[in-house]
Amino acid sequence: MRRFTSYDGTELGFHVAGDGPPLVCLPGGPGRAAQYLGDLGGLDKTRRLILLDPRGVGSSADPADPATFRVDRLVEDVEALRAHLDLERMDLLAHSAGAVLATLYAATYPQHLSRLALITPGLGAVDIHGSEQDVDAILGRLAGEPWYPAAYSALEKIMTGDLSLEAFSVSRPLFYGHWSAAAQAHATLGTAERHVAARKGFFAGVALDALSIKAALEHLSAPVLLYAGDRDAMVTPAMVQQAAALFHDASVVVQAGVGHFPWVDDPAAFAASVEAFLG
Repeated sequence: MRRFTSYDGTELGFHVAGDGPPLVCLPGGPGRAAQYLGDLGGLDKTRRLILLDPRGVGSSADPADPATFRVDRLVEDVEALRAHLDLERMDLLAHSAGAVLATLYAATYPQHLSRLALITPGLGAVDIHGSEQDVDAILGRLAGEPWYPAAYSALEKIMTGDLSLEAFSVSRPLFYGHWSAAAQAHATLGTAERHVAARKGFFAGVALDALSIKAALEHLSAPVLLYAGDRDAMVTPAMVQQAAALFHDASVVVQAGVGHFPWVDDPAAFAASVEAFLG
């Protein structure tokens, strides 16, 4: 684990794995430590993964000001990491809620990105949301599973503001292509009671102006990958197809048979697809 000092004096930690050109990685959650990203399906064989723990999470310190947990404020942590790494331009990969942060970073610092990979990305910053029909169609495939009623009830609680670890844990089977042994071992990695403040603070009091963000993204010339799983009800293939129109140079991959964590459901296929984009 390595550390650096962010713009406001908060000490942040990051982990380095693998060899090759650097790839800065932002975890989702929100408020989840980068541990759950693992080696991204073996992507560390060709890339040096730089895995950031957000402030108040994992190896990173709690900030003095809780307002700095807000996603728009976290942009400056990403910029501080880039400067610490002495990268004029960087390849950036972000997962889930981390993609909201990455989108804001791209809108603010487009000149510092060489490539941007958004994996099963949160798209709230650009006001893209899944249709009820698409979500129900994907979740409906799972309705016969014995764990489905409890998991669906927990998901409903999350959607109405319950950010507890209990609701998070119970909902997990819905987020994978298959509730396999690998998925079960992965399901709660990077979570802790300490992270609740970061989880709650991520969107607290933030007002994202989607029209302004979309306009700012016009200045991003870096290629963008939008990655979806065909069994992911949280970020549907239709959502990433819609988002692709916002970027000058966007490609879309929809991986078959996987959910919200494609590197867990099918590691080799995921790593191959992302590496093909990164070149």
